[in-house]
Amino acid sequence: MNRKTLALAAIAGALTPVLAACGGSDGEGKDGGTVVVGTTDRFTATKEEPAPLDPAYTYDTNAWNLLRQTVQTLMTQPRGDGLPVPEAARSCSFTDKGNERYVCELRDGLKFADGSDVTAADVKYSIERSLGISAETGVASLLNTIDTIETQGTRNIVFHLKTADATFPYKLATPVAGIVNPKKYAKDKLRNGFQVDGSGPYTFKAAVKDNTVTSVTYVRNPLYKGSLKVNNSQVDMRVFEDADAMGSAIEEGDIDVMTRTMSPSQIQKLDTSSDDSVHLVEMPGLEIRYLGFDTHAPTVRTKAVRQAMAQVIDRYALVSKVYGTQADPLYSLVPAGVVGHSNAFFNKYGNPSVDRARGLLNAAGIKTPVKFTLHYTTDHYGTATKQEFEVLRKQLNDSRLFDVTLQGHPWATFRPAEQKGEYDVYGMGWFPDFPDPDNFLAPFLDKNNILGSPYSNTTIQKTLIPQSRRMQDRLEAARSLTRIQDTVAEDVPVLPLWQGKQYIAARDDITGSEYALNSSSVLCLWELSHGVSQ
Repeated sequence: MNRKTLALAAIAGALTPVLAACGGSDGEGKDGGTVVVGTTDRFTATKEEPAPLDPAYTYDTNAWNLLRQTVQTLMTQPRGDGLPVPEAARSCSFTDKGNERYVCELRDGLKFADGSDVTAADVKYSIERSLGISAETGVASLLNTIDTIETQGTRNIVFHLKTADATFPYKLATPVAGIVNPKKYAKDKLRNGFQVDGSGPYTFKAAVKDNTVTSVTYVRNPLYKGSLKVNNSQVDMRVFEDADAMGSAIEEGDIDVMTRTMSPSQIQKLDTSSDDSVHLVEMPGLEIRYLGFDTHAPTVRTKAVRQAMAQVIDRYALVSKVYGTQADPLYSLVPAGVVGHSNAFFNKYGNPSVDRARGLLNAAGIKTPVKFTLHYTTDHYGTATKQEFEVLRKQLNDSRLFDVTLQGHPWATFRPAEQKGEYDVYGMGWFPDFPDPDNFLAPFLDKNNILGSPYSNTTIQKTLIPQSRRMQDRLEAARSLTRIQDTVAEDVPVLPLWQGKQYIAARDDITGSEYALNSSSVLCLWELSHGVSQ
């Protein structure tokens, strides 16, 4: 019997994001006991990245999913609706027509897990701390439209923005805007290691070996007050070396839920299995994969080289060979299903063509084959990553226009090296901070972008991005968004490859698994519970 569940939410319009979002109602849920969750995500503290769980530093989906369980934010994404709603706040809203003044009122009785009160001053402290530290990860750029923060009494916070930003409520739902305890987090210094203190639904304790997290224990926070309904008393998260080990654990009943990252073969096996003890949940996803470029590097500095790569790569063949039905070709940074998406790369390059790619290189006077190393991370995006890049290398080399060498690196060294500009061409993934087109464009193209890319387009940064942010109705922003995507297809500072679906596997007595992961890859552990076997 096919045990796959499709966790789909209603689509409110043709261009509205498809969401299976987390959420709930005020108050505690039933005591669903302890739920054991498996993951292959790695959490390591290194000399280059000593503070992997500090909200002012980390800009990684894996770490953010740890923080979202423990550090409260003013806003959150609700289940079944793409618009953010108050979480630590009782209410939040723009108070002017220009979307430049945003006011929040905190809930009554908010407390940190240590029992101390959460006040408006703490919110101000936390967000100003992230802005002040301005970590090299670029996470503070999410808050770069903030001009000043004002408190009024102990419960009211007023954000004065530099410019209109209709996406600001989404940004207040991200961990960089998380409320931290000033007693535990210095104002101008990162908190190294793996301690987390907040006012969220769980308290946090990590077991660590050789500066790497081996397991995490989440215990329901009895002092938590917010919009989330917590359906279990505890979640134990175990970190596995690989997907096969995690798969064996769920088959044997050692874990209840299998999350990121399952291999394509595991997903296919679960999808077609007749075993009733484990079921697969498939969810819409906004995860994208792409190639990034150091546009100042001699090998790819000339735009024609990057354009020729865009002309040669066969996305359909790549996806079919490596991911099958678990992913779709992507022709823009903005994925299909998000308002403002356009197939900009297909519109410009059409179907793959070696002859057209050769013409681009010849017209620019580029000698072939163009030789470079393609870098990828070996342990961050799943076991299929190596095969994916082997297919990419073969496609490029088979054209005889390129001479590509592959080099894989663990994430702990890959990410810092990429940010320092040590790679000419590299593979990355993006899990959106929030499901708005701005979050698929500004992080890559605005000043202080997350890649540390030297690429800069004044029209995008000073005109098109600000224009799109003025429009609270995101459909009205489509013209500016399309121009940005067309410019990216022309200049190719990044090269989109594919868009993926999301999966969770759970044993048959687990309830809530269909709500445990939303389209932005937010893990909602509070949704899980032991229930009646189906």
